[in-house]
Parts: sequence; C-alpha cells; structure tokens
Amino acid sequence: MKKRSDLFLSDQKSLNLSFTWKIELAKLNLDKQESEFLDATIRQWKDGGLIDPETADRLSSSYETKGFDWKRLAQYSFWVALACGIIAIASLIIDDVVIKWLEKLYDTPDIIISLVSGLLAALLLLEGNRRKKKYPERVFSNEAIIFFGILFTASSIAFLGKTFDNGSGHFSILFLLSVFVYALLALKFRSGLIWAFALVSLGSWFGTETGYQTDWSHYFLGMNYPLRFVFFGLLLVVLSFAMIKIKRISEFRDLTYVIGLLYLFVSLWLLSIFGNFGTLEDWLKVKQIELIYWGIISVIVAIAFTIYGLRQKDYIAREFGITFLLINLYSRYFEYLWDITDKTIFFAVLALSFWLIGRKAEKIWNVEFLKN
Repeated sequence: MKKRSDLFLSDQKSLNLSFTWKIELAKLNLDKQESEFLDATIRQWKDGGLIDPETADRLSSSYETKGFDWKRLAQYSFWVALACGIIAIASLIIDDVVIKWLEKLYDTPDIIISLVSGLLAALLLLEGNRRKKKYPERVFSNEAIIFFGILFTASSIAFLGKTFDNGSGHFSILFLLSVFVYALLALKFRSGLIWAFALVSLGSWFGTETGYQTDWSHYFLGMNYPLRFVFFGLLLVVLSFAMIKIKRISEFRDLTYVIGLLYLFVSLWLLSIFGNFGTLEDWLKVKQIELIYWGIISVIVAIAFTIYGLRQKDYIAREFGITFLLINLYSRYFEYLWDITDKTIFFAVLALSFWLIGRKAEKIWNVEFLKN
C-alpha cells in the first residue's frame, strides 16, 4: 500500500496538472469570422468521424466570439480626434480676430517661438512617456500626446533655423538636425513613432540636400528623385539588417526595414510610370511603352522579395513583394489596355481578377489560421 505522504503528493501533482491544464485552455477571444470558420471546421470533423462529440464540445468551448472591437474604435477615434484638432487649429488661424492677433505676434523673435515650442515639446514628450509607463494599455492616447510633442519639436527646429538663417537657402540642414533630435528622443523614450519621424526626416534631408547640391536642377548624378530614393530605400534596408546586431537600436529594426522597403517600392513604382525624367514635359513626349523596362525591373524586384520572404519566412518582405507585384501589374494593365479595350470587358476582367485573388487569399488565410 502507498503511504499517506505518497498519496498526498500524488493528489497534489494531479491538482497542479489540473490547474496547469486550465491555464493552458484559457479561452481564445476570436473575431466573428474566425469563430464561424472554426465552428464549421469542428462540425465537419465531427460529422466525418475524425473526432468524437465529446472532443468536439471541448474544442467548441475553448474559444469565444469577440464582442465589439473597442480597440479598433479607440484607434480610429484618436485618428479622427487628431484630424479634427488640426482642422480646428486651421479654422482658428483663418479667423479674422486670430489673424489680427497673429499679426501683432509677427514681430515676436523667432528664437522666442523656438524656445516656447521646444518647452511645449519637452512637456508633451515627458507626459507621453510618463503615461506609457503608468497606463501602458492606453496605447493610442499616449501616442497622440507624443505625436503633438513631435510637431512642436519640428516647430522648434524650424524657428531655430529661421533665427540663424543667412539667406543661403540651405534648409536641408534643418532636416539633418531633426534626424539627430528625433533619433535621440526615440532612444530616450523608446518610441517607435519618434523613430519613424527620424527616418522620414532623413529622407527629407536626402531629397533636399541632393537638390541643393545641384542648385535644384532635375537630376543628381543623372538621377531624378524617384531613382535617387530607390538607392536610399535600399540603403535603409541594408542598415536594418545591421541593426539586429546593435542591441540599443535593435528594437527599431523592423520599423526601419518597413520604411526602407516603402521608400524602395514606391520609388520603383513611380519609376515604372514616369521613368527617369525630371519634368512632366519631357515625360509627355514619350510613349508609355518606351518605359516598359522600368516596369519589368519593378516586377523583378517585387518577385525577388516575394521569393526571399517565402524562403526565409520573412513576412514583411513577402507581403511587400506580393502587394507591389499586384500594384505593378494593375498599373501596366491600366497603362496599356485602357485606351484599346472596351470598358465593359476592361472592368469585367478587373472584377474577375480581384475575385480570384480574393478567393486565393481566403484559402491561404484559412491555412495560416489553422497553423496558428
């Protein structure tokens, strides 16, 4: 016979296993579409004899359908609030009373406006960071406060530039300054939003600096703006891979990767439409078919990133590749077939192609959902 202590330990282990089992079987909170898909799948498995009714009931009780998507509502609400706030400020500025008041402030020294903007930026960024630590669940309201802090930071840098402006027109230096300011703030507050502004400012500096170096001509080393940003995007992508090894900035790696790919693919898409022309007048002189090689290059790059993403399980590269492959194909479809195809047939082909893409995407989503 077992000793009482052994029985007690056995019972204790059973209780621990039971408790662990309950934790592991915490109910999944699924969207309505996901829930309906699982309901149908479990029903089919039960009807086909793959699982017994008891197992089917246990599986069905392991998840529940979400109620209203409050997170998405919160996100959209803050977006609308920011947009309405900007519109309200713009409406206020064009008001006659406010215009007269602004005219009185016209003589306010730029350095004073810069310092006040900097002070407001510091207060907003500190408050946003404090709220992120105290209320981490309030993602969107915290980011909204940081966003306004970023705007005041930009205002501070702009008026600081006006203070020391010597008439040279070399304002790209302000964008370069903002890159360092935003990067330091991003590292200080561990904010992806501020890091994104640093990368946008870096792109602004690159564009304006190359323009300034060529006295604002249409070409820099024989490249128009889209072609320049193809190489800029590639550089960001390469840097994003190097960031993995640098612990302090590794958390911003994916964001840098995404923004680099965005620069790259949007620039390639613009090249596929406008080619390496600096002016609209030059572009209108050629037929679109003469620029087909840019479209081919864009498609090849998109396919290459898609294949790389599939092989390396890099979902960012895969999704960018697939998305811009479709964008390029449909762009060529509109360019070359709009004038020579009956509009009924034209849109019927579009409708059929999108329906087929939707069906294929639905099947892929179902497979991915079952894997997860």
